[in-house]
Amino acid sequence: MFKGINKRWLINTFGVVLAIIVLLVITLSVAVHSLCYNTVEGALVSRCEELGSVFPDYTAENTESFMSKATAYASNFEYKDEMEVEVLDSTGHIVFTSTGFEADNEVISGYDDAAKAENGLSRFVGRSSSGEKVMAYVRVIRNAQGKELGAIRYVSSLRNADSKVLIYTLIASAVGLIIIVVVGLSGYYFIRSIIKPVQEMTDTARRIAQGDFSAKIDKMYDDEIGELCDSINDMAKELDANEKLKNDFISRVSHELRTPLTAIKGWAETMQYGVPDRITLEKGMSVIVKESSRLTSLVEELLDFSKLQSGRLTMQMERMDILAEIDEAVYMLKERALSEGKHLLYDDPEEMPIIYGDKNRLKQVFLNVIDNALKYTPEGGMIGVQVYQDFKEHTIKVVVADNGCGINAEDLPKVKDKFYKANQKINGSGIGLAVADEIIKMHKGSLDIESSPEVGTTVTISLPIFNEAAALDDDSQPLGGITPQQ
Repeated sequence: MFKGINKRWLINTFGVVLAIIVLLVITLSVAVHSLCYNTVEGALVSRCEELGSVFPDYTAENTESFMSKATAYASNFEYKDEMEVEVLDSTGHIVFTSTGFEADNEVISGYDDAAKAENGLSRFVGRSSSGEKVMAYVRVIRNAQGKELGAIRYVSSLRNADSKVLIYTLIASAVGLIIIVVVGLSGYYFIRSIIKPVQEMTDTARRIAQGDFSAKIDKMYDDEIGELCDSINDMAKELDANEKLKNDFISRVSHELRTPLTAIKGWAETMQYGVPDRITLEKGMSVIVKESSRLTSLVEELLDFSKLQSGRLTMQMERMDILAEIDEAVYMLKERALSEGKHLLYDDPEEMPIIYGDKNRLKQVFLNVIDNALKYTPEGGMIGVQVYQDFKEHTIKVVVADNGCGINAEDLPKVKDKFYKANQKINGSGIGLAVADEIIKMHKGSLDIESSPEVGTTVTISLPIFNEAAALDDDSQPLGGITPQQ
């Protein structure tokens, strides 16, 4: 119970509150004690000061007259309910008390101190002969020649003062205890409101880590804890979706690998166990070369995707002619288009401004986009490739348009996501477009897709025109994953 957040709260919050309350109770007790004792002391000092009017003529005083007057003063003392008056002789013995009880004839402690003091006063706090706690003041009376005639002693019980101190201390302690209980209960429920969701989140996160992506946290509070619950639930949904995409991807890649491998193995065995005729041999070799190229392309896609995931996809940047790479990409796919009965049209401009990029990676993008257009365009369909300069945006646009099957509106925002395939009937790994989009972003460009079902798809690649100042900036401060090359 007392570990983790509970322990930190108990030490940091509850401990501080407890220390403050204890300090306040002690401070209040000391203050009340001081106030009560000062009140008693003030009354005793006030009585001592009035003795100047009781014995005004010291020159005429002698011991006998002092005793007579002192006894009369003690007998008629009007504050007998508050304190006791004792008359002392010049040796410090009690000779008379205002209570009327017979004096003990004991020597009073404090008399010698008063006799030695310049003002003739001494203070005493302690136990009386009866054991009661008292405060007393002794005032020595002298005649004009300085002879000690005797003393008056005022004694006040501290029972009431101590009772008040005790009562206020108990009240303060009770209030402090109530505050501690209230703070403890409120803190307990507050900590529970945090710990319970956190424990649930911990259990759910553990289930998610073990592969149970259906795990969900019930949102109890609309606050930061609630937002964290929503985030974990969203994370579980995303992981579940990614897991399904990954499984689909593995299934697709396995199929993509198995198909060409089966064809290659089949034709290889055919040629191994017999010498086919020339036509069959040429057909088999053609299939083996075609399927080998397909395997190579798929492996390269997987390698690029792995580099993309680990941040190791690098660019060898240099000044380049974009038309040369587009021409080569179109040329490489021209024969395929003819063999599939599709029309690949390319409007070749005379010249275009220089751009700053990796020519091999950009050619990879162009091949991927045109290849996708060929895949999704039926026999007799048309694929058009156009390149032009956008003077307003200071970019070069490469547009690849087809009149194929198109993409549904709900699939269009996801087609550039890893593993995603809008059309499961067409061969493909689902990562080529994700890699292409990342390559274009690393060139500070954009890859945009517009499509309508049964109408066709248009892919627009925008690349910034080479700028000498920008190139110098890239050379001096290369971006992560980009290696400038002159």
